[in-house]
Amino acid sequence: MARYFRWDLVTRFVSVIRQEGLGAALTRARLYLSRQRQGGHSSMLGGGTSGSNAPAAYLQGIWGEMARGGGFHTPRDLSRGPRIVLIGDLNLPQCRKYRIEQLAAFWSAQGIPCDYAHYEDTERAVELLQNATHLFEYRLEISLLTTMYRYEARRLGLPVLYDIDDPLFSISAYETYHNMSALDPAFKTHFLSVAPRYAEMMNSADMVSVSTPGLAEHARLYTNRPVHVRRNFADADTLNDGAAAMARAAGAQDGLFRVVFASGSQGHEADFDLIGDLLAAFITADPNRRLVILGHFKPTHLPDDLAAQTDFHPFTDYDVYLEKLATADVAVMPLQ
Repeated sequence: MARYFRWDLVTRFVSVIRQEGLGAALTRARLYLSRQRQGGHSSMLGGGTSGSNAPAAYLQGIWGEMARGGGFHTPRDLSRGPRIVLIGDLNLPQCRKYRIEQLAAFWSAQGIPCDYAHYEDTERAVELLQNATHLFEYRLEISLLTTMYRYEARRLGLPVLYDIDDPLFSISAYETYHNMSALDPAFKTHFLSVAPRYAEMMNSADMVSVSTPGLAEHARLYTNRPVHVRRNFADADTLNDGAAAMARAAGAQDGLFRVVFASGSQGHEADFDLIGDLLAAFITADPNRRLVILGHFKPTHLPDDLAAQTDFHPFTDYDVYLEKLATADVAVMPLQ
């Protein structure tokens, strides 16, 4: 047992007591000790990522101990007010910004603690759940790991809201989505095969939120859960960053007229084709006109004369995206 009483762990334990109370500290300590007995190496008292070879079994040991000790069902503690935890797929930067980070900032500005974790960061996700009063899931499909989070949330008595901003749950949407024609057929096969997993995750939540009225209408074909719309929005930080980028671009004029087409994911060549001929005629009519393409796009999709007057910029982080976007005179956004 002596190895469990390292000074760094004792210091962290005391820090958690001061910040979040004895109950939270003891919960984390139980989780940590359980993981150590199962062969884990990372500390539940700290940050970091999971060192488990089987993340979906992360809580099995502690669940068994709690059940045998008669303390399995733990009602959520509302005495200190609400505390929201967001667990989602944070791999897409623009989705992470609009659906997770801005929401966390919004609730924090209202005085409501709101923390988030990528669903593959098992330790952080589990740790955040211990002090939460509400669980918000984003863009998750049913798997052993996500089912573990959901089970833990139900054990703790947390209501669950499921958020999604693409019809990933819908075979009918992806089977008729014209942009699929621009992708490798394997991508379409994948989307169609996992759609039921997203639908199952959505249907086992208490409430659903989506990003547009059209998506809400479509989601109601797949679920009888309440569906609400939470639109993406430009927050104060985004507006300030955009204004700063525009100011910098204004001081670097070179006499070129730029038209920008931004593509945040694969397959938007099909959208571009809606205006491709007209845009090519406009750009190539004057050597001082340029097409600027930001993000995912196959350069070979453009005719040679248009490609010669096109600047391609790969998918990047949001700050660089704003810098490139600010250099344009007009943006085009055709959608199938």
